[in-house]
Amino acid sequence: MRAQSSAIKRSEIAVTTPGVDGPAARRSGTLQAALGVTAFSLTFPATAWGLEGFGPWSLVAVRSALAAVVAGGCLLALRVPVPARRHRAGLAVVAAGVVLGFPLLTTLALRTSTTAHAAVVVGLLPLTTALFSALRTGARPSRLFWGAALTGAAAVIAFTVQQSGGALTRADAYLFGALLICAAGYTEGGRLARVMPGWQVIGWALVLCLPLSLPGALVALSYEPARLSAHSVTGLLWVAVGSQFLGLVVWYRGMAAIGIPKASQLQLAQPLLTLVWSVLLLGERLTPAAPLTAAAVLVCIALTQRARG
Repeated sequence: MRAQSSAIKRSEIAVTTPGVDGPAARRSGTLQAALGVTAFSLTFPATAWGLEGFGPWSLVAVRSALAAVVAGGCLLALRVPVPARRHRAGLAVVAAGVVLGFPLLTTLALRTSTTAHAAVVVGLLPLTTALFSALRTGARPSRLFWGAALTGAAAVIAFTVQQSGGALTRADAYLFGALLICAAGYTEGGRLARVMPGWQVIGWALVLCLPLSLPGALVALSYEPARLSAHSVTGLLWVAVGSQFLGLVVWYRGMAAIGIPKASQLQLAQPLLTLVWSVLLLGERLTPAAPLTAAAVLVCIALTQRARG
């Protein structure tokens, strides 16, 4: 038993020690994190579509329940063992932040806010996630990293505030609350993804919420009857399967490979992608500032990826 325990500890150290993976693994991790960001960039437009046929509470509860059914089916089919007790508190943080808190708060905000204004949250999320990571995991990125991260965040904030006309709305309280709780969930999920596969992290977090999301969906639908349409169903399916499960699977795998701070900075591109989707799917218009902001953000992303730490 002692030998087996020592072997398990050595394997976990090998997984969690930075720098044990080669350049190919880091490139793969960057690609997976970028795929996650692309999936997340469609979340706000898909939520806007979903709100055409669902109330905010029913949309969040149904999306969580559907994603949990998909994740639970995968876990059962592959006979994945229940996570160790020491990981369950972390999974609860992921569930509270990523599965329930962020979707609910942003959905409530999108009832009165445009997707452009809501993108302020995503613009601040990389910096907030890096801060949470530094506090939670002891990561110490370089000054170059922090300088590029702050510059990129400032560029995104200026662009998205300009897009919304510079006016603050009552939805801001929801948006900034979502920012904090999601950063905590991302940080804890990225930490757990270094000792278990990323898809299992979000899978178990979703299953953990099923006793709340399933009855919650039934109750919410009784108070907020659904009006099904092509847009509302497509939006629901995307936020449930694309954003809530598949996007988080590749996102956590990417964070585990390249580190939470660097992966989080890839999200600087997310608000700009969201605005592109908003033009194509929702008919919103972009200002000429978009390409200039995109160029500034890409430079900041390149600097954060090259920075040590």
